[in-house]
Amino acid sequence: MTLPPTVAARLKRGMVIPAHPLALNARRRLDERHQRALTRYYLAAGAGGLAVGVHTTQFEIHDAKVGLLRPVLELAAETARETRRRTPILVAGVIGATRQAVREARLARDLGYHLALVSLAAFPRASDAAMVKHLRRVGQVLPVMGFYLQPAVGGRELSYEFWRRVLEIDTLAAIKVAPFDRYRTGEVVRAVTDSGRGDVALYTGNDDHIVLDLVAPPGGRRTRFVGGLLGQWAMWTSRASDLLDRCHAATSRGGSVPRSLLVTAAHLTDANGAVFDAANGFAGCLSGIHEVLRRQGLLRGRWCLDSSQSLSRGQRREIDRVLQAYPRLQDDSFVRRHLDQWLSP
Repeated sequence: MTLPPTVAARLKRGMVIPAHPLALNARRRLDERHQRALTRYYLAAGAGGLAVGVHTTQFEIHDAKVGLLRPVLELAAETARETRRRTPILVAGVIGATRQAVREARLARDLGYHLALVSLAAFPRASDAAMVKHLRRVGQVLPVMGFYLQPAVGGRELSYEFWRRVLEIDTLAAIKVAPFDRYRTGEVVRAVTDSGRGDVALYTGNDDHIVLDLVAPPGGRRTRFVGGLLGQWAMWTSRASDLLDRCHAATSRGGSVPRSLLVTAAHLTDANGAVFDAANGFAGCLSGIHEVLRRQGLLRGRWCLDSSQSLSRGQRREIDRVLQAYPRLQDDSFVRRHLDQWLSP
């Protein structure tokens, strides 16, 4: 199955795709009001797409006993259809072995999703051939976005040779590159370049290196990242939209990257380190995103489905520090102006 040409063209031009968080109440049940408000926020902030059912949404929703996969996917799709602009590109996180992944892809397709972002965490020791077969099978149901997930949150090392084989799948529409590793990122860029697949959209998921991925991909090759699918862009999203526009303008002009973008790159990486809890191996990543959204009023609390997940020791202090240091990264005033509207029924 392939993307409609108009959708493929939009994806290839590049866009902001926030990784959608999960809004819960104090009983750790779905808070539909704030879940819908988050979706409205992202679309009002200029996001061109939404990624739902991904790590930031909490992989636990894929557990049948939790029973939240369909409700969460459905709520995002329904809310997205409210927009007066073009319907955003909807990306569904798909996990598990092939039977589960195909079942989830069918659900997403039936709900109106355009792409399956396929996690390979269920294949920690599988061969390249087995993983490529898995992606092909999912791609028969829904176009695929390949996914290089960092090992710290469940990913595995994926070689240049693997990506060359993945790029032979005709239903592959995009790749999210998120190993948080410059060498591994460079291998994916090289594989796309060497494949000659100009139709595959490359999206950064390296929250620690967003700007330089967008303006100066590893190796300086002609293959470029056109946008980002990022947990970092689940917050301060209107600023992210402005940033992507600046990055696109810089690459279209050619020549040197403006110093202001390089400064923003350093500030954004520092802020991401605090919010994602890099000092503690990303243990407080989800809680850090929730904390920022809570302070803005977009979430009621930091609750996760896994009650053991919380801010790490010292993480709140680090978040306080970056909020004070980098006001230009934040969009609090934008949120304040519209929050009541987004929280309406």
